[in-house]
Amino acid sequence: MTHLASLLAPLGTHVPARTHTHSSEIAPTDLKSPAGNSKGEGQAAAHCTMSVTSGKTGPSLTQEILSHLGLASKTAAWGTLGTLRTFLSFNADKDVQRLLRAIAGQGVDSSAIVDVLTNRSREQRQLISRGFQERTQQDLLQSLQAALSGSLERIVVALLQPAARFDAQQLRTALKDSSSAEDVAMEILATRTPPQLQECLAFYKHDFQMEAEEDIKSKTSGILQDLLLALAKGRRESYCGIIDYNLAEQDVQALKRAEGPSTKGTWVLVFTQRNPEHLVRVFHQYQRDTGHELEKTVRHRFHRDAQGPLLSLASVIRNTPLYFADKLHRALQETEPNYQVLMRILVSRSETDLLSIRAEFKKKFGKSLYSSLQDAVKGDCRSALLALCRAEDI
Repeated sequence: MTHLASLLAPLGTHVPARTHTHSSEIAPTDLKSPAGNSKGEGQAAAHCTMSVTSGKTGPSLTQEILSHLGLASKTAAWGTLGTLRTFLSFNADKDVQRLLRAIAGQGVDSSAIVDVLTNRSREQRQLISRGFQERTQQDLLQSLQAALSGSLERIVVALLQPAARFDAQQLRTALKDSSSAEDVAMEILATRTPPQLQECLAFYKHDFQMEAEEDIKSKTSGILQDLLLALAKGRRESYCGIIDYNLAEQDVQALKRAEGPSTKGTWVLVFTQRNPEHLVRVFHQYQRDTGHELEKTVRHRFHRDAQGPLLSLASVIRNTPLYFADKLHRALQETEPNYQVLMRILVSRSETDLLSIRAEFKKKFGKSLYSSLQDAVKGDCRSALLALCRAEDI
């Protein structure tokens, strides 16, 4: 600490703030990829589903158009529905100096550490880490780990790591523990964009000297393995705002015909390669055609070990914020709150859709996520989790 204390002189240099698409794999015989009449059309179809008219009853054209306007796509005025955004008055030098004071004194000022790290974007936290390294010749993450312990230390580690490396570590831990492989691996692989997945899997290979696919093959089996491997390939079609009613009808009919374990390939292909917007339309059309939700068919046709993965993925697809709200609620309802789940979700979703998750939580459970955290969480990590949640929902 003596060395760190000697570094608290005014800093001389300001560190400035810096301001997928895939075609499906070969489908089962009853599924077809979007077709084109020429090579150029086929290439376009690989990038987005084509728009065609359909005689099926459903949302009007006006409703379809409005549902895909920018204002309806869950985007707030400052860019995302995350609770944490870029700090406009950011000055990396001042943050470095404050963190040095927090760990160089007689006692560790954990509140100052939490205040800095939970009020900066991940990119800004990386700039702080770089500035700390340049000034002290020491690693900020290691310095904070030495000063902290317990749950707060784990949250700080999660905040300071690149998001993809944090995901890779969480994925590795889940795959080593068969009881959490389905839950955590599905969460990460099903909710990250293709570029995020690619970066996560690159970190996985670098940090653990092994491809994630190898661990998936050795640690899982059955339809869970099929789904995770398919998701890990990152071949989900990208949504480009154009609706293909024919493909939706084709997928509905294929799922209606796909009965029994021998047809699981159809379910895996549709669930892992179609874009979520398309799949939501498939789910709705399936219910209109059959009179019941797709999930009921999953429970009827598949054995218990296959039901869980399919139902989890369907839940992610139907409503991702609600999926995370449910997971947070379960973590808070345990005898001792599951801090690992709370930390993973609040950190990973704080810059994307935590406001939407909070809204779904309040709507379903009648109590805000912020109040629930206040009531259930104890210890030194409480302030950090509340800071990431940000505010009460009236």
